[in-house]
Amino acid sequence: MLLFRNLSFVAATLLLFGGNVSGAGISSKLQVHLPKALVKQGGYDHREALFGVPPYGGSIQQNVYYADQDLCSANVNTKGGFPVHKDKSGKKLAWQAPYILMVDRGGCTFVNKVRNAQRTGASGVIIADNACLCVNADTCTPAKGTDCESREPIMADDGSGSDITIPSFLMFKQDADPIKAFLKNNTVVRMEMAWALPSPDARVEYELWTTPTDKVSREFQRTFKDAAVALGSHSQFTPHMYIYDGLKSGCQGEDGSNQCYNLCTNNGRYCATDPDNDLDKGISGADVVRESLRRTCIWKLYGDDGVGVQWWDYVDEFMSRCDNEEYFANKDCYKDAMAHSGVDAHDVEGCMTDSGGLDGDEENALLKTQLADKEASGVVILPAAYVNSAAIRGALEFAVIFKAICAGFVKGSEPEICMKCSSCQDEYHCVKNGFCAGAPGSVSFPFFAGTMVVLVFIFACLGLIQWQRSQRQMREQVKGILAEYMPLDENNKVEAAGLEDDEGEFT
Repeated sequence: MLLFRNLSFVAATLLLFGGNVSGAGISSKLQVHLPKALVKQGGYDHREALFGVPPYGGSIQQNVYYADQDLCSANVNTKGGFPVHKDKSGKKLAWQAPYILMVDRGGCTFVNKVRNAQRTGASGVIIADNACLCVNADTCTPAKGTDCESREPIMADDGSGSDITIPSFLMFKQDADPIKAFLKNNTVVRMEMAWALPSPDARVEYELWTTPTDKVSREFQRTFKDAAVALGSHSQFTPHMYIYDGLKSGCQGEDGSNQCYNLCTNNGRYCATDPDNDLDKGISGADVVRESLRRTCIWKLYGDDGVGVQWWDYVDEFMSRCDNEEYFANKDCYKDAMAHSGVDAHDVEGCMTDSGGLDGDEENALLKTQLADKEASGVVILPAAYVNSAAIRGALEFAVIFKAICAGFVKGSEPEICMKCSSCQDEYHCVKNGFCAGAPGSVSFPFFAGTMVVLVFIFACLGLIQWQRSQRQMREQVKGILAEYMPLDENNKVEAAGLEDDEGEFT
């Protein structure tokens, strides 16, 4: 448990400090544009929250409101705070969206404050620290009766932040106090929150940490193949399987025996949690380790191009056929999944054996590498995604990862699929169909098909009307001809009758 806590703190700290500095993490910026007196060269020092979804590669520039309430309750008075705006009758106006909301730290969790700010219509949130850091004692004026803090506060997720979709920053007290003073004086303050992923070159690397039993990443793994193929050589994908070190966890006894029942392979060296929490039946941790090694081998054999079509296909086939208690470890099932995805089962089995296998007290080179990569990345929460070594927060969704990848390219080197689809309202269908339904000059297939059906119907109706008209005209012409010859016929009959009478009279 202590190891887990230490790893959690290290991972959170890496993500936190990677949020506003260049290097391996996401580079973000906080700047005030108005009033001029608050503009700070290089921007303001800040820390990013470990929840919410920043607009990677974009920015938010809005006016700021300072809430004179702690935002710990969902019942937020949007007519309070500063600056105060009134209508012609003198009544206070509510905060005019979109806006960035500044709120003081304290009273409840960061997640609770940001969630309530999101409900009011805020585009972003600035948490103003209410305590000075001891290292800033020379520049920060503490509130009466408070002591300085020796450690920076971490805007961590309290476990309920999955519904947060707006970004938030923590601003240090010595920087936030002057901004609050201007706002309380009813001065307009305009602020910018900006984000950019590191762009080392014209090729973006992205990684996924998951397990074969992870339910959260299922949809992503089923849909992102189209994007991986479309990005092609412009990107490098690397899947990682999350297992834990049985030796460090005490799963191998002094005599080399497995002490963790069926959670581990290799006499307790490589382990995974039991997905159904039942050690006596169902899918075991050892089954998860075995499938993890199988997928690692498939990537090793077919992922040299950075796309790994066969890997994506196998994962999709496995989830469709074998992802249940009865078939998860069934040899016929996973071999069938490999056959349908173009994977050579014999080569995969050879890879698993050559890497060290899963039996006996033997090291497995591929699983050992996975453990080393896990320690280096500091991954604790699954699933986890990284783009250019920067952790991507928020839901593991197609749009989030695709936009993050496209934002990671050096300007001018973006592949065509990014220029076409990264700003599209429906990125997935744009990538899959090759065009953005909402882009100028393009139409969606349903709209096109519907339009064609309507046009066919209209032309059919016009054709029917024209045919009926021509039939009518033809009948009228026939009637006219008949009407024209009818008098002649009658005259002939009369003349013939008269001739007969005359002949009869003279005989």
